[in-house]
Amino acid sequence: MIELSAKLTTGTVYLAGEALECCITFCHTTQPEHWNSQSHSDILENLAWASAQIHCFYSTSGNSSEKAVSVEKTTALEVTSCDIGDVVFHTKPKILFCDLTIPLGETKTFWYRESLPIEAAPSYRGTTVKYSYKITIATQKVGSHIKMMRIPFRVLPISPIINMQDLAALCGNETTEELQPTNPFSEERKVETPLTMALQVLQNLTARRSPNSYMITNTRGKVGRFCLFKSAYKLGEDIVGTFDFSVGTVTCMQVSVSLQPEEIIKSKSPAKNVNKESSSRSMTVARFHEVTLGLTHSELILPIPLHITPAFDVNEVSLRWRLHFEFVTTNENLSPSSEDNDWNAPLNVPIETMVWNLPVKIYSTLPKQITQHSVGNDAYTLYIK
Repeated sequence: MIELSAKLTTGTVYLAGEALECCITFCHTTQPEHWNSQSHSDILENLAWASAQIHCFYSTSGNSSEKAVSVEKTTALEVTSCDIGDVVFHTKPKILFCDLTIPLGETKTFWYRESLPIEAAPSYRGTTVKYSYKITIATQKVGSHIKMMRIPFRVLPISPIINMQDLAALCGNETTEELQPTNPFSEERKVETPLTMALQVLQNLTARRSPNSYMITNTRGKVGRFCLFKSAYKLGEDIVGTFDFSVGTVTCMQVSVSLQPEEIIKSKSPAKNVNKESSSRSMTVARFHEVTLGLTHSELILPIPLHITPAFDVNEVSLRWRLHFEFVTTNENLSPSSEDNDWNAPLNVPIETMVWNLPVKIYSTLPKQITQHSVGNDAYTLYIK
């Protein structure tokens, strides 16, 4: 019996454009009750071949005939279809070995290394569509069927930050050695890659503070002023803002703020060959609620979960994020005067609820910020008899 074990040594979360590394071991083992009855054929195990590659699976909640996605043609060693969706992207399979003989008790170790394309779609589980990434390890024992193991991992998007063609042009426009000033004390300048430049742009976008104020009004007057200190965030950051109700002419009794995704499904009309967009229902991933009656100021602190998918845009779907506000207001004066000693709260208060959506930009964070808050990276095992 062969014990196939595989583990991602560089973590389970990657940015598009990063390289991953997987340690794959084949161990010839046997069950304890068979130790005293080993034949010559049991002492040596032969594996015909083994390969590894990356697959991106796409699935929808609707009918498979209505999928607006073109599935790539696969080769003989690749997964054609399965219950986890259609293959929309795959790397070329890398052969780990051919005709491998493993004596009893010995272990053979192989390393699989592959880089993700920087324009790759992210891992995403939406209300309508789903993208998932897996490393597929396939092997065949001589005289047996092909066995496969799939190791899931998460991919974060990097492409919406800056145009990939612009990044490639910037990286290719390197100053020649003749034009560079020579300095014997300076270290050799590192060549920028599209990924490193995108990470720098990401840092600049999310670190920049640009406060924006919004006057919130309804048909009866001013409700208050909301100030958002910046509009671009990374996963794991807090969305911080302030409410100023002292400028309002309408009483705000309570306010709630929800972080919601907007999933835009793209479908192509066969008649006019144009793209049509349809937005799916929104769900809430984080929520802030506070009773503001009697308050002149309030502070919003809304943590962005690490498990959500940042904004992205691919051929089949795009994802955006927004802050959904709900204000409960009234025209009644609910504050007792200093001279009224017998004031009682009213039993019924006429209220109005107004809603407002404010777009925000959510980008990826460094994978190490996610892995340090996640569970351990365990090895996957498959027994081949």
